Amino acid sequence: MLILVDAMGGDNAPEAIVNGCIDAINSKDGFDVMLIGDSEQINEVLRKKKFSSPRLKIYHTDEVITNEDIPTKAIKTKQNSSMVVGFKLLKDGEGDVFLSAGNSGALLTGALLILGRIKGVDRPALGAVIPAKNGNALIIDAGLNSSCKPINYLQFGLFGSLYMKKLYDIKNPTVGLLNVGAESGKGNELIKQAYGLLSNSNLNFIGNIEGKDIPEGKVHVAVCDGFTGNVLLKFYEGAGTFFFGLIKSIFTHNIFTKLSALLLKKNLKNLKSLLDPDVLAGAPILGVNGLVIKSHGNSKARTIKYALLKAYKFAEGSMLDHIKEELKNLEVISSGD
Repeated sequence: MLILVDAMGGDNAPEAIVNGCIDAINSKDGFDVMLIGDSEQINEVLRKKKFSSPRLKIYHTDEVITNEDIPTKAIKTKQNSSMVVGFKLLKDGEGDVFLSAGNSGALLTGALLILGRIKGVDRPALGAVIPAKNGNALIIDAGLNSSCKPINYLQFGLFGSLYMKKLYDIKNPTVGLLNVGAESGKGNELIKQAYGLLSNSNLNFIGNIEGKDIPEGKVHVAVCDGFTGNVLLKFYEGAGTFFFGLIKSIFTHNIFTKLSALLLKKNLKNLKSLLDPDVLAGAPILGVNGLVIKSHGNSKARTIKYALLKAYKFAEGSMLDHIKEELKNLEVISSGD
């Protein structure tokens, strides 16, 4: 398996990207990595780490898509950028999955313009995994589509259900529609229509859910539009940072609380690991005709390591074939009707 990596994407590129790939290679066998970007800068990082491996390859490019670039223009004009080249290699079958921490808008635009959508897909979606009471939950869409049609919610539920099956070995994932109340009549007309489509599907749809139901572990897949999903995801991340900051201040208050912290050190470490955003790194763009993983723009080496390991498992699960097969089984096709 070959994992294509945008070495120039993200705030900390290329150093964090290269170092994260090195750490991933050192931690697991079964895949090779192709770093796409400025070979001089990449090799400089490798020299600093004194790292060399036949599992790591470099594909030289001399352009970079930055966060200041206009997505559509950048994809069309920066043909030798690390991101565009990565997409082209993936489309041509010269890699199994593409990972980037670069410009989010450009990544979506490139996925759509270069890879295209899977036949039958109306809109792709971004899936983000967060910790929950009984394991993990997937928020979908987590930021790509600020407004949706009823068919989109149905397809998001399908994408999310398959993802949780293949990556987290959940046999029959529960799917919920994020709403302002749990009652079936809640929400605007759009949400009510989406509720009807989900209810009549083959998904394990349990009905409407509220925001509090997600960390409580009520569902494995929380379906929503991208605006709501992104706000929910960022709030969750901020709440986790606040929570751990509060715990730290409590346990460092005086000598007695410090001693208590020593007694609970293992438990606190396990709790931190459970909520660690780096471990949960890597959000798939589901519904495009290729396997693409988005990592945070401010990804550190540790973030990239876990995102790359997720990309490996993502590619291993034949996700594209499963989505294509399941789309055939949907009674409602994505015509927007």
